[in-house]
Order: sequence, then C-alpha cells, then structure tokens
Amino acid sequence: MSEQGYSVERELKEAVEMVSALVPYVYEDVVYGKIGMNMPPLTIGNLLFRLRRLKGLRDQISVLQASAVDQVEIQLELTRKEWGVAYSKKMIREAEVRLRELNAYFGECKDDPRLCANAYLPEAQRRTILHELLEAIPYGDLPQSGLETKVKSADSTLRRYVRPSKFVWSVALRDVYPQQTFWWLYSRPPQPGEDEPRD
Repeated sequence: MSEQGYSVERELKEAVEMVSALVPYVYEDVVYGKIGMNMPPLTIGNLLFRLRRLKGLRDQISVLQASAVDQVEIQLELTRKEWGVAYSKKMIREAEVRLRELNAYFGECKDDPRLCANAYLPEAQRRTILHELLEAIPYGDLPQSGLETKVKSADSTLRRYVRPSKFVWSVALRDVYPQQTFWWLYSRPPQPGEDEPRD
C-alpha cells in the first residue's frame, strides 16, 4: 500500500492490468473484480486512483513509463465512451459500496479508539478513491445518486475522529495531494491517551 513506500513500477503494472480488464468488467455485476494473484481488486476507482498518482509524478518517471501511462489513459477513455451508461453506473455503485465501508469504520471508531487509529490508512485510501469517483461521475448523474450529500455527511463524521497530522503516505506522493483538497491525508485518529477526538 501507499503508506509503506511508493513504487511507480508496481503502480504502473497494476494500472496496465486494470485497464486491460475493464471490458468485460465494466458491464459485469461485480463491484470488486479480480485481475490476478497479489493484485488489488479491479475497480474504476482503483484505476483512477493510480492514474492521478502516475500523472502527478510524470516529471519523475521515464519516457517509456510516461508513454505507458498515456496508453492507460487513452484506453480508459475509449472504454468510458463505448460503455458510457454502464461505466457511470459502475462508478456510482462502487462509490456507494465504499461509503458503506467507510461508515462501518466509523462504527469501529465509536466502539474502539485504538482500532480506529490503527485501521486508518485503508480508510484514507477509501476516501481518496471516493474523491476520484465523484470527480469522474458525469455531473448529470450525481444529483440523483445523492452521493455528494452522503460524502459530505461522511466527511463530517470523519472530522470528529481525526486530528491534523503529517502526510500519512509516502513523502514521494505529497505533492500529488494538496492538503486543502485532500485534508484526510493530513489527518489521522489519535491513539488512546493522545488528544481525544471531538464529539
């Protein structure tokens, strides 16, 4: 994961595998697809998440890697155009699932502050992927999905459990994620005995 040291090579390999498997994934019923052993689940959000990082680090990668990133982006856009309705529905469904998972984490935070602190990094990634999905879902589909309101509510709850901290992932990624937009990556729940979260 990102917090354990960042590898462009690994992330690019994952992005290439994901975009290659988008069809038939985009019109299948599953939310979390499979692309192989020791690989993250295939979702549109996971692919968008990787693309932001790879594009954000463009001045630090090789010409060959940059060309591969361009090809991933082109293939993703071709899939979006060809399967527009299914693509949008898939993103909305993924966002709803990730929101449910985030809300389940809030229940853990209420019950067990230590678990809340120790389990934060996957939730920070989940919230970041939600950001990518909300940016990519067609504007006309957002109001009827109610996702913006649900994410604002989740953010309000999340803010009660975190306090400001240093950037939670590898310092190599910090410039990709400005603090004003990605505030949850510059926050984390305190360990028990540290400052208590706000009620």
